[in-house]
Amino acid sequence: CGASAVKFQKRANATLYTQALLDAPYANENSYGRTYGEHRKAVELSRFQLAELFRYARTVSIGSFATAFDEESVDCLHSLGVPAIKIASGGLTDHALIRYAATRGTPIILSTGGGTLADIKKAVDSLGDCPHAILHCTAAYPLDPREANLRVIGTLRQEYPHTVIGWSSHHTGIALSLIAYAFGARIIEHHVTLNRASKGTDHAFSLEPKGLHTLVEDLEKVRHAIGDGVK
Repeated sequence: CGASAVKFQKRANATLYTQALLDAPYANENSYGRTYGEHRKAVELSRFQLAELFRYARTVSIGSFATAFDEESVDCLHSLGVPAIKIASGGLTDHALIRYAATRGTPIILSTGGGTLADIKKAVDSLGDCPHAILHCTAAYPLDPREANLRVIGTLRQEYPHTVIGWSSHHTGIALSLIAYAFGARIIEHHVTLNRASKGTDHAFSLEPKGLHTLVEDLEKVRHAIGDGVK
């Protein structure tokens, strides 16, 4: 579809969740197991599967990396030689995880949904000298456009003028991402699925391949259309 990178998720379920949660019944239309632990195991990619995906990505010249939700996953991704590691919005105030990821020397992409400017500053301070980018986003799945507050992208650019600022979208369409680019976002992240009607909670607000292809094409148009401001 023309995207520059694909991102996966990596969790160490046994250490990330309590045993009580893993053993809890998980009977609903989106469940892949009788308990939450069985469900999480069913949808989790193994180290071997990630390695296969990363190898394939290299053959088609697309970047590939993943979000790490815990220290064990940071180590896994680092051992696979990823060019970047993402810290999800839920990890914004997990300074121990952020510091641990930063020590590995791999660039960090930091998502900020639900965080204040003070939370973001503490997270950035925890990164130290580790190269990083910051993504504006919300903690709503899916996103109501009235809650997007895309002007925060400009605020983050002012607060961190030497840092790449981006936008992580949970919106069902592509319009907000085009506006985000015009506001200065230089990383655009979207959930992607092969079928929006698939079983699972995120598919309905994800982009299918046709939508992703349109987004990539339209972002290129926006890049050219912005111009230099000289009349």
